[in-house]
Amino acid sequence: MRDTLIIGGGPAGLTAALYAARAGRDVLLLEKSMAGGQMSMTSRIENYPGFADGVDGAELCMAMEAQATRAGAEIRYESALQIDCAGKRVQTPSGWIAGKSLILALGAKPRKLSVPGEERLIGHGISFCATCDGALYRGKRVAVIGGGNSAAEEALYLAGLGCEVLLIHRRDTLRAEQSVAALAMENAGITILWNCQVSSFEGDRRLSGVSLQHGRVEAVSAAFIAIGRIPDTELIRGQLDLDGNGFIVAGEDCYTNMPNVFAAGDARTKPLRQIATAVADGAVAASHV
Repeated sequence: MRDTLIIGGGPAGLTAALYAARAGRDVLLLEKSMAGGQMSMTSRIENYPGFADGVDGAELCMAMEAQATRAGAEIRYESALQIDCAGKRVQTPSGWIAGKSLILALGAKPRKLSVPGEERLIGHGISFCATCDGALYRGKRVAVIGGGNSAAEEALYLAGLGCEVLLIHRRDTLRAEQSVAALAMENAGITILWNCQVSSFEGDRRLSGVSLQHGRVEAVSAAFIAIGRIPDTELIRGQLDLDGNGFIVAGEDCYTNMPNVFAAGDARTKPLRQIATAVADGAVAASHV
């Protein structure tokens, strides 16, 4: 039995592994694909402290991985087939592994539109995070797709950077909270395209525009898709408290409703999902084990 068992090798899991290992714990981290999670697929990160000129996402996750292993954490690249939260154990292709404490750093992925051109242009003009990538398009014409709080907040953030923002929403009213929606509708830098759906993204090597239904094309330098995130919490459904969107209910202390089971990173209920907040979660969760 390991002291600390961590599921997920994104920034939250890697930080938890680092802190727990430095505290003298016997740490095993399981990751199904590659270290870093969504971070590893980000070509340039410019809002993580300490890198004035930005840093390549893959380089940052490799540095985090190396630091955790140097501290004594073991990292195995194995998928979790089953998670038994009550038993603090995980089944992998090589068998069951148990821990005295369990840190769930399961992560979440952006919800995609699944339209032509999207996959090809992600990272080349298509982004899921204005806070991460918006500064690259300061003063440019950009699109935000969605109508909830995230979309309205992304649009406001981009307008604050001097962008000309097209907020594209498939309905005739925003789903965002009234106060946030009002700010977006009153902002001179934001034009809302009501009752519109994106049918495809245009561009060869970089995004050049968004095609809407009926053949209308809007030229933009970037498109920010803000239609929600999907937490990777299927394996724990029915075991822990989840909110209506499937995120693990846990406060800033990272405690779940089950003893010695902690949630860290993007799969946790939280107002902001960034590398910096995931790292903070990892450190907090590890401080309890």
